[in-house]
Amino acid sequence: MDLLVAIPMVLLSPLWFVPLAVAVKISSRGPVLFRQKRTGYMGKEFECLKFRTMHLNDDADNIQASKFDTRITKIGKILRKTSLDELPQFFNVLKGDMAIVGPRPHMLKHTAEYSTLLDNYMLRHLVKPGLTGWAQASGYRGETKELWQMGKRVEYDVRYVEQWSVWLDFKIMFLTFGALHQNS
Repeated sequence: MDLLVAIPMVLLSPLWFVPLAVAVKISSRGPVLFRQKRTGYMGKEFECLKFRTMHLNDDADNIQASKFDTRITKIGKILRKTSLDELPQFFNVLKGDMAIVGPRPHMLKHTAEYSTLLDNYMLRHLVKPGLTGWAQASGYRGETKELWQMGKRVEYDVRYVEQWSVWLDFKIMFLTFGALHQNS
């Protein structure tokens, strides 16, 4: 299923990549893509791709973006709200580092921190990380100011790992599309 979705998206990538890359480049100096080490399948690190949504800064790998984060560019706000910043992750899917559906990959710093604070945290790495996941489709996305918020994500991620099926993946994709439609 991952390839059935990712291959057409990559083949069509000039249609979405070029205009979004130009918008990012015009909005601020720096590279078009943001590359960040994330925790993947079985705890293996990989380089996650995103369109850059922030001004260049030294805190990108240490401080999670917040709702009123001054590092986020005007174009970046639009890309984040619509999740268009995640589109380059279809290349991560083709490379085999990610799946279409699975727990969202976290920064290495968050993995180190939350693995000591939340039971079952590392169970989410028994499957490939995804472009979308059950937690995100259920409304648990974005900034996590409180530990309980990450706890809810982990709860949904572990439930996904335990109850995985092709039909669950389709359900999550459908719910994600509906959630994105509501946000835009």
